[in-house]
Amino acid sequence: MKKLHAAHPLRIFWVSSLLTIALAAYVVFQLGPAWLWIFTILVILEVTFSFDNAVINSKVLARMSARWQMLFLTVGIFIAVFLVRFLFPILIVMIASGNGFNPVLDMALNNPEKYSETLHHAAPMIDAFGGAFLIMIGISYFMDRHKDIHWLGKIERKLAAAGKYENLKAFVMLGTAMILYTTVDHEYRLTVLVASIAGILLHMGLEVFGAYFESKQSHAKHLTGLAAFTSFLYLEVLDASFSLDGVIGAFAITDNVILIIAGLGAGAFWVRSLTVYLLRSGTLGKYRYLENGAHWAILALGIVMFIKLYHIEPPEWITGSLGLVFITTAVVSSILENRHSKKRQTKLAS
Repeated sequence: MKKLHAAHPLRIFWVSSLLTIALAAYVVFQLGPAWLWIFTILVILEVTFSFDNAVINSKVLARMSARWQMLFLTVGIFIAVFLVRFLFPILIVMIASGNGFNPVLDMALNNPEKYSETLHHAAPMIDAFGGAFLIMIGISYFMDRHKDIHWLGKIERKLAAAGKYENLKAFVMLGTAMILYTTVDHEYRLTVLVASIAGILLHMGLEVFGAYFESKQSHAKHLTGLAAFTSFLYLEVLDASFSLDGVIGAFAITDNVILIIAGLGAGAFWVRSLTVYLLRSGTLGKYRYLENGAHWAILALGIVMFIKLYHIEPPEWITGSLGLVFITTAVVSSILENRHSKKRQTKLAS
């Protein structure tokens, strides 16, 4: 009963609700009631972009100790809102424009149109890095020979069987990086190559360090120390990969940096609350294909980021809806599978 009480939606989402109301009031006070609709759109944009992120987060968090779970929800949210959605884009604009921190900060606050233009100019670097990292997450999940739950039957079984070839993932992704290098616009070739390889290496590095430290705690119920820290880093990089594309999408809606931070920040809190809810309610256990659906969504988003390198820009509502479509379909499939399993058990029992 205590666990069910801890998983009650009101207990979990009240902080996000109050924060959203406070930020909405700030937007109305500073900018006027007309901007409240834009704020709402930005919150929804962030949640839809990162819904599948919450599913993966809850899976990883379930293996971490209570202390590290709390750090993810407190220190992690500071990193997610302030560092990833505010300072990291500024760093990217600094690299893209060659300017220092203060001029770029001044540009962001006082000349948002130029800041937005420069950030969009840096989009190939963001898309190459984020796309490579997200696709590595997807293929690492599906190319696992020990994986025994397959949602999309033959496809997932073949991918799992391919996991016996240890270097196949790296070969596929490095080959993809080379293809991108030879086919994207000439001015972005080196940037795209370096960024995509950086995304690949970062995922491989976190995977290696995570496996090493986890092996030292193989008998522990929850990860602690460096093993938990590696998982923490993995979650923050995953969040950054999702959010940066969302930041660029947000500038297509408005150039007001403060409004973007408020909207995406509120959305980030909702995603963290959703992570806690999935963790405490045991949702992953109830819907056997939910994790599969989330990884297909991550894979699809990574591919979309690569497609953007060729000046193909799907509407934000389509990109944001991809995750919801995969996850909703996975949940429905899980419910149907559970019903079929109950029917089979009833027939066997009778």
